[in-house]
Amino acid sequence: MRSETKSASGGNKKKKKTLSGIRSSGVIHIGNYLGALREWAENQDQFDNIYFLADLHAITTPIEPTELKKNIYESLAMYLACGLDPKKSIIFLQSQIPAHTQLAWILNTITYIGELERMTQYKDKIKNLKLKIKNLSNVGLFDYPVLMAADILLYQTDIVPVGEDQVQHVELARDLAKRFNNKFGPTFKIPEVKIKKEAARIMTLDDPTKKMSKTATSSNSYIALTDSPEIIRKKIARAVTDSGRDIKFDEKRPGLYNLLTIYQLLSEVRPPMIEKRFAGKGYGEFKKDLAELLIQKLAPIQEKYNTLIKDKKYLEQVLTEGKNKAQKIATKTLDEVKNKVGLI
Repeated sequence: MRSETKSASGGNKKKKKTLSGIRSSGVIHIGNYLGALREWAENQDQFDNIYFLADLHAITTPIEPTELKKNIYESLAMYLACGLDPKKSIIFLQSQIPAHTQLAWILNTITYIGELERMTQYKDKIKNLKLKIKNLSNVGLFDYPVLMAADILLYQTDIVPVGEDQVQHVELARDLAKRFNNKFGPTFKIPEVKIKKEAARIMTLDDPTKKMSKTATSSNSYIALTDSPEIIRKKIARAVTDSGRDIKFDEKRPGLYNLLTIYQLLSEVRPPMIEKRFAGKGYGEFKKDLAELLIQKLAPIQEKYNTLIKDKKYLEQVLTEGKNKAQKIATKTLDEVKNKVGLI
């Protein structure tokens, strides 16, 4: 993959490298699209892009093997349907690059237990999962921020686009990179965090105090990118709002604010113009327009997805090509790390 582009002055300018991934569990929803996938596709000419299917992260919480395999192909097809181009970006399956887990183990030796115990996402997941599975606890769920650090540092990443809930994990990656560099000499690039503020936290439709999740227990809490027009209309109609009447962008009214945020991001119309458009109109009319906007925007994605998901041969070809490209970068970094810590 080319890592240089012509600058405005005519010289060669090296692109910054960006990396991100989505867990291969649950369904890809509108929050994933607005908070990540759309931006990834739009930025493909601006950066050196590395995007992966996080199947190793997916197994830190209970998932059936057949479901995981199915989700991997569905997630890849959706990546491509949303505009990711294998000719512009490296797209690969995390578990097919052994360097991820190898580097994670080495990073474990310089990670403090207290750092992992302070991870808020770990606390939240344990709390939520214990409601369903008595005494659930596994080392993978506790340790996955270190694997995430390995994901990032392996590729000498410049920029990591994440939601606000993942900033703490990128900060750990930065700390581990600095710690390793100080102890063994310059090795890792220190990554920067990039947050798309307005789309970083699309909330659930049935409880706007919680972030929209791929592993939600209720399908009414999200709009899946594969949802039919009929299902989208029903879910939006049932979405929580409040007892108010005016359609205004007000964070103190989280249900309405969440729906307005989705509308604004999809329509790319500024909030004052949206408020003017719906002045004097009720929630029912606004919800109807939002549902139709979702249907319209998702239609071309669904058309591409339905074609891609049937072409398993092509999907496997994309993974093979991505694996070969990612392996070269990851192996170079891992070999340097192993040499510096004294491994042969």
